Formats: sequence, C-alpha cells, structure tokens
Amino acid sequence: MANIKVFEDKKIRTEWDAEKEDWWFSVHDVVQVLSDCKDVRDYIKKMRKRDEQLNLNWGTICPLVESVGNDGKRRKILMANTRGVLRLVQSIPSKKAEPFKLWLAQVGGDRLDEIADPEKAMQRGADFYRAKGYSPEWITQRLLSIKIRKELTDEWKERGIEKESDYAILTNELTKAWSGRDVKSYKALKNLKKESLRDNMTDIELTINQLAELTTKTLSQQEKPETFAKSKDVARRGGKVAKNAKDEFERATGTKVVSSANATNKKLLNTTPKNEDD
Repeated sequence: MANIKVFEDKKIRTEWDAEKEDWWFSVHDVVQVLSDCKDVRDYIKKMRKRDEQLNLNWGTICPLVESVGNDGKRRKILMANTRGVLRLVQSIPSKKAEPFKLWLAQVGGDRLDEIADPEKAMQRGADFYRAKGYSPEWITQRLLSIKIRKELTDEWKERGIEKESDYAILTNELTKAWSGRDVKSYKALKNLKKESLRDNMTDIELTINQLAELTTKTLSQQEKPETFAKSKDVARRGGKVAKNAKDEFERATGTKVVSSANATNKKLLNTTPKNEDD
C-alpha cells in the first residue's frame, strides 16, 4: 500500500508489504532526508563507491519495488525495508541518524498497534486494494487469503523453516499440486513478471488456493513434520485436497478454475472464467 510518511517535515514514500509484514521506504527519500544533499543520485553513487560492502549487496539491500515515482505514477523504484534502511544509515554520516532511528521505531510501533488490533490492519489492506480499483467482494476474499497465508507461514516457522527460499519451495509444491502449474508458469499464464500472483487471481482461484493453504496448515499442525522433506510432502497433500475440490467444481460448472485473467481487467477477477479452449 502506497503511503507518505513524514520525518521533520520531509516526505518519505513508503509501501506496506502485507505478505511479509514489513515496510519499504524510498531509498532516494531516505538519503535526501539524512544527507540534505543537492543531488541525491550523485550522493548515492559516491556512497556506494566508498562503501564496498554496501555496493556488493546493493541489489539485496535496495531492490526495485513498485511504488510512486517522482511524477506521481506507479513504477519500480529503489526501496529498502527497515533493516535495509538501518544499513544505509551506517553509510550516511548525519546528525539526524539517531532521530531517524527513533522515527523508524515509531513507524514500526504504529504497525504493532495494528497487530494488537487486527481490524486496523484489515482496514489498511482494504484501503490499498480499493484505491487500486478492486471490487468489495474481491477485497474481502483477498484479505481472508492474507490471513490464511500468514497462519500457514507461522506454522512453517514452528517447524523450523525460516528461509524465504524454503517458503517459496513449499509454496511451489502446494500450488503445483492443486493447479497443475508451478508458480513461475502460473504467472506466465497470467502474463505477470514481478506482480503478486494472488493479486491477479480470480475469486475462485483465491478460494481454491486458500483451501490448499488451510489444509496444509492443518495437516502440519496435526503431524508436526520434523524435516523439510516431510513438510514438502504435507504441502503436496494439502494441495491435492484443493485439487479434488477444483476438479469437482469444474465438473459441476463446466468452467475451469485456473485462468489467464489478471488485474489489468479487475472485473474478470470477480467472475468465473469460461473454458479457455472455447
């Protein structure tokens, strides 16, 4: 969700990542605020040159994330999460460093308030999708999917799984089991690149995916798999339960669940697609 946060009367563009539950901050805005430089691009170039380790890890610390450009249009810009911003602070000699760290803590504190009162977080997410033109019905389904996904990743953490790459592998197994496609080919079907697959699913796709994730979470809680290989097996079986539901839905309705529809035409996300062979 696009936001503008203010630090000492200076605006900083931010994005809330609902999936990872973390803030992203515009690198250019952060550097401008802390350095008061006249040419922020030149300052960043020199900063990277004098800090070899920062430069080596630049793509990881400051990836391209979709947000609002200087012209007000959405595009991919350099952004850093809270950890990344704290790393940048180390390379910017500034009297504002400590006050800025306190400001970051306040931004995080606001998010903790939302965790204590989930209704606030739900409202934040609803506002985000509403601003992007999604329908109320789709928004309700999407927010539920975020909740179910969070419960699943929490369960994986309980099983000792921490790496994002491992989450991606398990998600891939689960998705392929119910849809017949891995995440990469599923996104290709929808003509997506960096965009969120879930943000481009129809309501029935979201529903079946939710069933896969909910079933996987429940099986994992019951069986408590002790190895990554066993968690992969659980993910496949959770996805298979959803596949059975998908197949029954397709037999009953004569329509396919997996669709090429994407968010460029949001009306299509609220309808069940016809067979794409027709």
